[in-house]
Amino acid sequence: MKTKPIPPKDLQELMQRATDMAGLSLGQISQIHGIPVPENLKRDKGWVGQLIELELGATAGSKPEQDFLHLGVELKTIPIDRNGKPIETTYVTVAPLVDIQGLRWQDSLVYHKLQRVLWIPVEGERDIPIAQRRIGMPILWTPSEQEFAQIRQDWEEIMELIALGKVEQITARHGEVLQLRPKGANSRSVTTSIASDGQIKLTNPRGFYLKIPFTHGILARHFSR
Repeated sequence: MKTKPIPPKDLQELMQRATDMAGLSLGQISQIHGIPVPENLKRDKGWVGQLIELELGATAGSKPEQDFLHLGVELKTIPIDRNGKPIETTYVTVAPLVDIQGLRWQDSLVYHKLQRVLWIPVEGERDIPIAQRRIGMPILWTPSEQEFAQIRQDWEEIMELIALGKVEQITARHGEVLQLRPKGANSRSVTTSIASDGQIKLTNPRGFYLKIPFTHGILARHFSR
C-alpha cells in the first residue's frame, strides 16, 4: 500500500467516506490508489482490509489499538456470501498467553477493540473475481449489554484456561460467541505461553475471533430495519 491514509476528522466524515464507498468494487478502489489487485487472496489474506483501511484513512496498521483511535472506532471488513452471511470468523486481536495475572476484562484488548466497530461488508464468494467484488453499506455497531456480557463470559473462561496452562486444550468450539484459534504466518510461528506446571513453554500464537453466527446476527439485525 503506497499512499499514506488521511484520517477522518470526526465520526461524520468517517461514515460519509464509508457510505460513499458502498456499491464500488475493490478494483475501482484499488485503481484510485494505484494498487494492483492480487490474483487470489491466499498469499495476500489481509489485502482487502488494507485497501479499505487506506480508503477510509485508518492509521493503526498492525498496532494493538483501535483503527481510528481518535474516534474510538475499530474497523472490520467482513466477507459475505450472496445471502449476506459472513463467510469466515472475524479476527479481533492477538491473545496474551503470558503475564496475564490480574488482567481484567475492562483492560483487555478485546474489550477495547469492540467498544465500537465499523463493519464494512464485502462480497466474498470465490467465483467473483477479486476486482469485481463490491463493497456493501457500512454498519456502525456498539455492542449491547447482553452482547458484551456474552463476549466477556467467553473471554474470561478462555483466559482462565490459558492461566491454568491449558492453552493446547482450547479448541475453536470453546466459547459461545468468541473463540481462540492459532494465529500466525504458519505452524512454525511460536511464542511463549504458560505451561500446566506454571513454567513457560513455546506454543503457536493465538488470536481471538468472533464466531460467524454472532456477526451474522449483527448484520441481519441492521439490514432488517
